[in-house]
Amino acid sequence: MPVFAFSQIEAPWPLGPPDGRYLVRADGSHSQSAPTHVLLFATLGATRRGRLARRRRAAQPLPEPTPVATGRATIIAAAEPFEDAAAAARWLAAAGEDELAGHLVVLERTLHAFRVVTADPYHEPLSRERLLVARIGFGEGEQVAHGRWSEARELLPAPASRRRSKLLEPQSRLAGVLGGHVPLLVCEELALRARRDLDAGRTRAAALQLRIAVDSAVTELAVDGRLASRLAALSELRGAAEAAADAALTTDAERETVAAALARLEAALRARAASIA
Repeated sequence: MPVFAFSQIEAPWPLGPPDGRYLVRADGSHSQSAPTHVLLFATLGATRRGRLARRRRAAQPLPEPTPVATGRATIIAAAEPFEDAAAAARWLAAAGEDELAGHLVVLERTLHAFRVVTADPYHEPLSRERLLVARIGFGEGEQVAHGRWSEARELLPAPASRRRSKLLEPQSRLAGVLGGHVPLLVCEELALRARRDLDAGRTRAAALQLRIAVDSAVTELAVDGRLASRLAALSELRGAAEAAADAALTTDAERETVAAALARLEAALRARAASIA
């Protein structure tokens, strides 16, 4: 019986798509082509707040945190089954974050599609750092189709290693922004959107976001004389950003071109943040 690899994650919020099983085909493939992945969504329930309230009639000075529902997704690699459990076990012994990352790309593509079809701009994006649980494993078809497995192991996120001095930098800048001393720039938000799209494989969207981000950056950074060299580099970057965006209107832009241009914009924004820290 075929054996399939899978990843399973849990997030601290319901993921969005209704609970159930979904077939995923390669982006741009024909509707009759074989699915590359099968996704299972499940919402893990929490005790309803109303039930908790009936137990306590008196108000509490320090109320307990409200239980919340969490979301679970299982991503099954349907296109490449193993010959047997022994082959799957060899794969699992060497598998890790890279295999999980590949499955998360498929999951994020699905969640992005859900945001679009439901016209919900506030739906939570997903990232490795925000997961409660991440595991990889394998199982027979009927097992993994119900979220079970023959063998699996949990992947622990890498421990944070930032020094306190680095942790204080965003705190200091946040205080400046909230206190009205440091303005937030439109190009900063646009660059973040472009980075999210690029990392999720949405190169066309990233190219279009990048064009507007570079145009905004050239205008917004012009008021800071300390960034003259960065501003000149961004002005030269406009041509590459415009070409990538024009290509994205009719076909897919080159990822390397978009990535290089976005990295230069991000470097300019980091320089600006350092100059006002």
